[in-house]
Amino acid sequence: MKPQIRILLYSILFFLYLTATSPLLLLGEKLKTDPYITLGCGFAFLNLIYAFLALKWKPLLNILFAVGIAALALFLALKFTNLHLLLNYDPYQVKTAIFANALFSIIFWEIVYQVKIRRG
Repeated sequence: MKPQIRILLYSILFFLYLTATSPLLLLGEKLKTDPYITLGCGFAFLNLIYAFLALKWKPLLNILFAVGIAALALFLALKFTNLHLLLNYDPYQVKTAIFANALFSIIFWEIVYQVKIRRG
């Protein structure tokens, strides 16, 4: 896959992460579930769509990497916000968590892609 196409796909994925956070949190409130579980499942679903449409690997690999990346990125985003690095700009750390989650996901997808093309 050409770098320009990957950058475009990552940009779309980043935008989807940013715009999907609020609806996922509202869905979690209506379903009365833990917000982290709702966000994790929603981001895993976005990752599944990305994996099946963009990467087109084997279905088991798509599912494993989509769920794994969603969980790891959400976990690391929460750990990143606990550092309180951007308190002056984002006192409640909500925007920091959303952006960190999106960036970690994209970084992990690029790592997985690079490993895959080097091995295959």
